[in-house]
Amino acid sequence: MVKAFLLATAKHKDVTERLEKINPNLAGEARRVLEINKSERHIRGGLATKEKYLIISSAIAPKKIK
Repeated sequence: MVKAFLLATAKHKDVTERLEKINPNLAGEARRVLEINKSERHIRGGLATKEKYLIISSAIAPKKIK
């Protein structure tokens, strides 16, 4: 798990800091995409949690007998 964290951190650093020196225009575009992702990620997390508990509750709920 630590390795994945380091890789994600390195990628973010590449996009935010190093890309600025290599290609400022592309860095600007990448920064905008990262900001959108950051502003929406709490919504995706909430939806994923809601779906998880809907699946769990439907698996536990007693089945109707006809």
